[in-house]
Amino acid sequence: MSTASRVFVGRLAELAVFDPLGDPVGRVRDVVLTFSATRSRPRVIGLVVEVPGRRRVFVPMTRVTSVDGGQVITTGLVNMRRFEQRSNETLVLAELVERQVRARMEDGQVIDATIEDVGIERERTREWSVSRVYVRKGPHRRTALGRRRGEMVLVPIEDVTGLHEVGDAQEQSAAKLLETYQDLKPADLAEVIHDLSPKRRAEVAAALDDDKLADVLEELPEDEQVEILVGLENARAADVLEAMEPDDAADLLNELPPEQAEALLQIMEPDDAADLRRLLTYDENTAGGLMTTEPVILGPEASIAEALAVVRRQELSTTLATTVFVCRPPLETPTGKFLGMVHIQRLLREPPHASIGGILDKGVEPLSPSAPLDQVTRMLATYDLIAIPVVDDAGLLVGAVTVDDVLDHLLPDDWREDRREVTHG
Repeated sequence: MSTASRVFVGRLAELAVFDPLGDPVGRVRDVVLTFSATRSRPRVIGLVVEVPGRRRVFVPMTRVTSVDGGQVITTGLVNMRRFEQRSNETLVLAELVERQVRARMEDGQVIDATIEDVGIERERTREWSVSRVYVRKGPHRRTALGRRRGEMVLVPIEDVTGLHEVGDAQEQSAAKLLETYQDLKPADLAEVIHDLSPKRRAEVAAALDDDKLADVLEELPEDEQVEILVGLENARAADVLEAMEPDDAADLLNELPPEQAEALLQIMEPDDAADLRRLLTYDENTAGGLMTTEPVILGPEASIAEALAVVRRQELSTTLATTVFVCRPPLETPTGKFLGMVHIQRLLREPPHASIGGILDKGVEPLSPSAPLDQVTRMLATYDLIAIPVVDDAGLLVGAVTVDDVLDHLLPDDWREDRREVTHG
């Protein structure tokens, strides 16, 4: 098979990657460049390839033997360590596409332009470099129908300036990255953001809406959660904390200096702040420290149809949707008297018009907020539960512990940063 010596990154992205035997390795997601004051052309050092399990790994260009026929062929040995962007590296799709630059035309005129694609080629030394840039004349803008405007021009890399400069285009490139990964679940998007430099993480965080950023923060290591949160203005940081699950928000506040945590609590809505203040009084390795204050709570007169409608809500996590906690009013924690709980499987087996008060599971003894972690885990395992109620001395429901929160505490602190060395081939 012949090897293409020139290719545009836009065409290269999404191509399947195979080993020499034809077995699939993954799919190209981006191209990694480095800039040097001693080289006129940026050097292409490798590909970001997504392998099974949504893991993104780095494949050096020295491992690429062929780029042709709608596929990429590598040597048989690919390091499966997750890609981490270094400070001197630039991602083409995530950082350069839609960047504003200055381009010299054939007539010598220098114009403002927007990068649409980047052409790379293999040199005689067998190294790859950026050779051409496909730009659209004029600043980045779209019509009302979403189409970009302006004439397209192919420009030699030597005639483009501003390619490696930080400017207003950074916000656009962050939006472009999010557009590329818009179909990812929060945990997978967190993987992508984790691999970025701190500066790029801050830019991407700024481009996310509050709810999505809250979901992503819950999936990041604690040090990166803190890094992102302290980089936000206090008003927005408070909004993001309100959008997080209360137990995760409380854990994050615990990582902040006390004065900074208090400043954010002062800005938050009083009800949300009250929930977090209550959680912050418990030791993190107790039921109170593990619990969420926002489980599904209904009164005993609610119908099964109503309960099923509540647990079907898209914003509800899978673990919280498995159990309805039944209490006397008020129906927000701390509730009125806790009566029992109903599991989703039981809801599916009963007639829709019946009330949930008639099918309560009262066989599980609620936990107290001071119950230690080992007692919580034994209760969940003994009764095959996904969630378990936490009740105070007065018999009022104050929250619920879910199995995913327990796993977070049982796993090593760095489980989200797994760096095991694996090879393919």
